[in-house]
Amino acid sequence: MTKRIRIEGMMCSHCADRVEKALGALPGVEVRVDLESKTATVTGDASDAALRRAVEDAGYTVTAID
Repeated sequence: MTKRIRIEGMMCSHCADRVEKALGALPGVEVRVDLESKTATVTGDASDAALRRAVEDAGYTVTAID
């Protein structure tokens, strides 16, 4: 399943790298972060709660998961 996560607080490539590493650490998840649109596209089986927790633990705010 593919989900798009809207993330508040990503300002630079360092931020995008942190989000990518946090989400990529979840088992069975592939991630692509787009800094310009402040989103991450995730493919895999992770629950919305797990995705939100990973992003928030990295220091950013999830505004929506579509």
